[in-house]
Amino acid sequence: MSQPEALQNLLNAVALGEISPENALDKLKHFDFEPVADFAKIDHHRSLRTGFPEVIWGPGKTPEQIAHIMTAMRQRNPVVMATRITPEVYEKLQPQVPGLRYFELARICALVQSSAADGEMPEVQHEGAISLLSAGTADLAVAEEAAVTAELSGFRVNRLWDVGVAGIHRLLSNRQVIQEADVLIVVAGMEGALPSVVAGLADCPVIAVPTSIGYGANFGGLAPLLTMLNSCAAGIGVVNIDNGFGAAILAGQILRTAQRLKDR
Repeated sequence: MSQPEALQNLLNAVALGEISPENALDKLKHFDFEPVADFAKIDHHRSLRTGFPEVIWGPGKTPEQIAHIMTAMRQRNPVVMATRITPEVYEKLQPQVPGLRYFELARICALVQSSAADGEMPEVQHEGAISLLSAGTADLAVAEEAAVTAELSGFRVNRLWDVGVAGIHRLLSNRQVIQEADVLIVVAGMEGALPSVVAGLADCPVIAVPTSIGYGANFGGLAPLLTMLNSCAAGIGVVNIDNGFGAAILAGQILRTAQRLKDR
């Protein structure tokens, strides 16, 4: 049975009272995908299930494949995003995807809905603030990936860079950023101590992001990952090494859940 036929049968069942609209919506959440050539299937209904649309992982795909997927997705999504895009790949994408924006430090390409002013992010759609803290300048690529992802997803973002524990006074002189946050994302390499310090000062969830920045015994981010997992401060969740994108989505889910509970 083709997708149009299955959809028609589902609508007929609702019209005949054989299935409730609520059950039909639940079925639709797991229903729709769109094949793109012979290399991809776009999950258009992911936002119905998870609150966020599907995002394109750039590495391993050719610029032509990324362009095809973005072109197909832009018809049904207010924001289309591809992560880990190098400047070289962006140069090849730009002529193929009109209106494409590139956030070089974050390594993100995005198509933003036409209602957003030129060069601006989408309007804030959700309550709450996500504050981003980075330990050092070398961590900024991962931190900006989280910040741009959150902004493209419709959240208000505050940034505070280069406040690592080696100069703890830089963090303590900006305690208002911690106090005003509803969710904190803390990005650190080296030994990864910053999230523990921040969590000892914060009254909101802290998402720790270890980075692969550091000397040999950093083991490509494994050392800060273990430090964060072994933190004695309560209220810390840890994502994978260099996973700024995942941290932003988790922060967004926390805020969306809080809003849903408030609206009940």
